[in-house]
Amino acid sequence: MILFSRSSENNCLNPGIMAQMQHALRGAAKDGSRFVLLGAVGNTFCAGLDLVYLSKSLGVDPDGNSDKIAEVLKNFVNHFIHFQKPIVAAVHGPALGLGASILALCDIVWSSDKAWFQTPYATQGQTPDGCCSLTFPMIMGGTAASEMLLSGRKLTAKEACDKGLVSQVFNSDTFTREVMARVKKLASYHPLVLQECKSLTCCSVKADLEQANIRECETLKNIWVSSHASQFMLQVLDRKLDLSDLRR
Repeated sequence: MILFSRSSENNCLNPGIMAQMQHALRGAAKDGSRFVLLGAVGNTFCAGLDLVYLSKSLGVDPDGNSDKIAEVLKNFVNHFIHFQKPIVAAVHGPALGLGASILALCDIVWSSDKAWFQTPYATQGQTPDGCCSLTFPMIMGGTAASEMLLSGRKLTAKEACDKGLVSQVFNSDTFTREVMARVKKLASYHPLVLQECKSLTCCSVKADLEQANIRECETLKNIWVSSHASQFMLQVLDRKLDLSDLRR
């Protein structure tokens, strides 16, 4: 099991945390596990890139740090693209930005009915990441994906399931029990069969995912070094929004 932990507010992702998760994925690739269960500690699954860290880093050295952070992000996403074992996500709470987009790179996504999903890139002065510029239109169709990526529409767990981002939704009171029952069943399958099933379903899109990841990271670098975009991001942070402000 790999967990988003409370080492950052709302389980946001900064280069240090992304490096730790990459290390965990590399370890899981070599051990005797049949698949990886991706979960989180706390009330939030993952709130995406850490904008506070990003703003501070870009304020010190926009050009140099934008290159470094984009490279870490690209490598982080590539670990999901190329991971050979199935990745099962158990989403018990809100998933935003990169925390939502990487779910489309997972093989199974089980959600609590209290979870919700949002990619508020435009409202935060950012552009898509985690290959969602490719995966969201593939999964839910062009107009539905555009509504999420452009307007930042929030999806309930049921809506996310109806659109194909989530596999199944369970009652929050029984969520852990339901997930663990299915994990136990999945763990009884032959590891080679699981890997080959994943390989067959993913092999045709890996190259497209790699290219989408590159395009997204290059676009983000351009955004991060833009003075207008940086000022907009600072305005967003000045509002001191937190997850309570983003709830319905």
